[in-house]
Order: sequence, then structure tokens, then C-alpha cells
Amino acid sequence: IEYTGKGSGGGQNDFKQGLVDFACSDPPLSESLWNELKKRGQPLQFPIIVGAVVVIYNLPGVENLKLDGKTLAKIFIGEIEYWDNPAIKQLNSEINLPHEKILVVHRSDSSGTTKIFTTYLSLVSDEWAEKVGAGKTVDWPVDKLGRGVGGKGNQGVATAVKQNLYSIGYVELSYALKENFPMIALKNKAGNFVTANEGTIKFAVSRVSVNIPPPREGYKEDLKALLYASGEKSYPIVAFSHIVIWEKYENEAKEKTIKDFAKWILTEGQKSENIVQGYVGLPEDVTSKLIAEI
Repeated sequence: IEYTGKGSGGGQNDFKQGLVDFACSDPPLSESLWNELKKRGQPLQFPIIVGAVVVIYNLPGVENLKLDGKTLAKIFIGEIEYWDNPAIKQLNSEINLPHEKILVVHRSDSSGTTKIFTTYLSLVSDEWAEKVGAGKTVDWPVDKLGRGVGGKGNQGVATAVKQNLYSIGYVELSYALKENFPMIALKNKAGNFVTANEGTIKFAVSRVSVNIPPPREGYKEDLKALLYASGEKSYPIVAFSHIVIWEKYENEAKEKTIKDFAKWILTEGQKSENIVQGYVGLPEDVTSKLIAEI
């Protein structure tokens, strides 16, 4: 099996064009893409792992920074220009924040991470929902203000934040851990400030009666289900990563291999020693249900 990591948008597109036998995507496929695929066969989509999107920053000497959703949205809209803005200071009274302009780093490519992050911002900020909205790509208001920078892939965003003092960006948790970035503690629905880790991600998943549609109707999954979950320890930007395969392949050996691989992911693949740091396995009731349906 050959696998190329290229972002959810790239994966969905390659699968649509028939360039790959399976694809992975953080956000579930849209109904319109699903209907396009159905003209060629029966697609199957189901979650394989749980991940989190975190907010990283480059502020020398500053750790344990806290933000709530509305303030974060104002930073990414460009309304909050400086690190020592009163809204940020109010949440971090014990930190000496510099009077420096905030550089906002975002994805430049079509990205599931962006879809998840902007969907979260739309849930916590009416202003964001009205002015920007959610998508794998969006028009970033900070770009028009000259305070936005695009990075290709999670790695591109991580590199840009590392190279630019006073910057802020969003990446999947695994990239933040790999690069050893400080992460912002976000205010969750219960009013507590939490960072992403195995415990806070699992807590978010456990608080949601995870309504996963059968793989044959994968497009019906609601991306918002895990976002901004209730619960005192829930991290607010948690989402599934999915695999998309075909129910039938012309080559029987290929079909068997892909389905065996999918079943391996849902069994052995869920063991902690087989999971990259920054991701969490699916609840057992979910995996057993999915195995039966594949």
C-alpha cells in the first residue's frame, strides 16, 4: 500500500478523479460529492481515528496562553491587531504581553484542518459565521489587511509560525507535538480552559452520543457533532478522520486487500502502539459496529 499525505481536499479530489483506490479525509465528504461518486459505484466512508486541531503561537517566553472562541475569531478576522489587546490581556492578566502586531498563519491549500477550525469558529462566533463562514478554503480577512500568511499543509503552517515571531496559526495536534510548540488553552463549553491531550480528546468523544451513519451513507455525518462538546474536561476542537473506499473493485484481490486493511485499522490499528502521537482511537462500540457494516 502506497500512501501520500496531501490534505483532505487533495485526497477527496484524487478519489473523485479515480487516481487512487482509497482516500482519507478529516471532514466527511459532502452530499454533492457523494452523489457524484455514486454514478460510478457505491462509496463507503467511516471514521478511523480521532484528532484535534490546536492553536500554536510564537511568543518568546510566553507559555500557558489562554483564549476564548470569540477572542480567537477576532484575531483571525483581524479585528484584534496587537498581542497586548485588552481582550487578550483580560484572559491572561498574569502574563506580560508584548505590544507587537499579530501575524496570522493559515492554510493555503484545500484543507480538512481548515474546515474543522472554521466550523468551530462559526459555532463560537456569530461574527465569524456571518463574515467568513466555514470551508476547506475560506477568504481570510487578515490577508486583505496584510497580516495573513498562507502555509501549504500542516507542516507549512508549523514552519511559518516557527519562522515568524509574534505569529499564531492552527495545526493538527500531532504537528504541534512534533515541533514542540506551545498550545493555547481554549475555553470550552463548560467555561474551563483546556489544552488538547489524550484525556481531553477522549472526554469530548465520550460526551457526544456519536451518531455515525452506516458507511453506505457516510455523507450524512455531522462534522459539528464533536466540536465544542459539553463536559468540564472536553477539548473544543475535536473531529474524526475518515477513510473512503469503494464497496466493489473490479480487481477482486485489490478489493480483499483494501477491506482487510480497513478491518485492520478498526482492530489492531486502534491499539495505542499503532497510533501516532496526537491522535486517539475510536470508542470500542463504534469500531465493532463499523466492522460488522463493512
